[in-house]
Amino acid sequence: MLTSVATPLIDGVAPFEFGVICEVFGIDRTDEGVPAIDFRVCAETADPVRTGVGAWMTAEQRFDALVTADLVAVPASRIRDEYPPAIVDALRAAHANGAILLSVCSGAFLLGAAGLLDGRACTTHWRHAEELARRFPKARIDPDVLFVDDGEIVTSAGTAAGIDACLHVVRRELGSAVTAAIARRMVVAPQRDGGQRQFVETPTPPQADSLQPTLTWMLDRLDTDHSVATLAAHARMSERTFARRFAAETGTTPHRWLTSQRVLHARRLLEETDFSVEVVAHRSGFGTAALLRHHFTAAVGVPPKDYRRSFAH
Repeated sequence: MLTSVATPLIDGVAPFEFGVICEVFGIDRTDEGVPAIDFRVCAETADPVRTGVGAWMTAEQRFDALVTADLVAVPASRIRDEYPPAIVDALRAAHANGAILLSVCSGAFLLGAAGLLDGRACTTHWRHAEELARRFPKARIDPDVLFVDDGEIVTSAGTAAGIDACLHVVRRELGSAVTAAIARRMVVAPQRDGGQRQFVETPTPPQADSLQPTLTWMLDRLDTDHSVATLAAHARMSERTFARRFAAETGTTPHRWLTSQRVLHARRLLEETDFSVEVVAHRSGFGTAALLRHHFTAAVGVPPKDYRRSFAH
C-alpha cells in the first residue's frame, strides 16, 4: 500500500518535473476517494535550493525522511559528474529499506550514481540515453519508450512522460479508480495507449477537441459495434472527412483506437471485478473470450487470466 511519498531537492532541480510529482502525489484528494498520502519534500539542509531556471525552493524535511517512505520520486535535475553524497546515501538506504524508487527524465542519472540501475531495464530522455549508457554500462537502457517498470525501480523519459510514469505507479499500487480520479483532476489521460508491452507505454498524439464528443460517445458504448459510417454520422461529417480528421487528431484509425480503448477497459475489469473472462470480453466489446485473448495479449503481452493474477485487487 502506498501511504508515503518523498521527493528530494538538489541543486539544479527542474521545476516542471518536480511539479509533476507534487501534482500526482502531493495534493489532498481524499474527498474524491484518493487515499491520503504522507507527502514529503526533502533537502540536505534547510537552506534554499537553486532550481535550473533561476528560482529557489526550500524543503520542510531532510533527506532522512526519504529512508522511511514507501516511494521516493526523484525529479529531473542538472546532470553532473558527482552528486552530493548525502542524497546518494539516502537513496541507497531507502532502496535497502524496501522503497519503490521512481525517476523522472534525468533523475535516472542520480539513481545510476547510487548504483541502483546496475542490471536493470531503464530509460531516460532520449537526448541523454547515450550518456546514461556510457556512464552506467551495466544498465539496460531502452531509449524508445515512455517509461520502464522494473519492479521497485521505475524510470521515465523526458518531461511529460513523468506524468505517465507517476500515474502508472498509482495504478499499480492503488488501482485504476484512484488513477482515474487523479487524472481527471489533472485533465490528462489516465493511461496513454501504444504498441508496447505490459509495463511500457509509448505516447500517441493528443486528441483534439473537435472529435471529443464522438470519442466520448464511443467510450460510453464500447460493447457496441461501430462503423465509420455511424461514427461519421455522429460527428456530422462525411465518411472521408471523418476518417481524415480522426487520423490527424488521434494518430490512428477508428478501429485501432477503439480496440486499444477496449483493451484498457478490459484491464480495469480484470483488476477490479471477478467477472469471468467471457463476461469481460462481452462488456469490453470484444464479444468472445478468444477475441479478447488475441487483442489483449497482443497489446499487453500476457493473456487476461495471467494479467488478473498479477493485478487483481
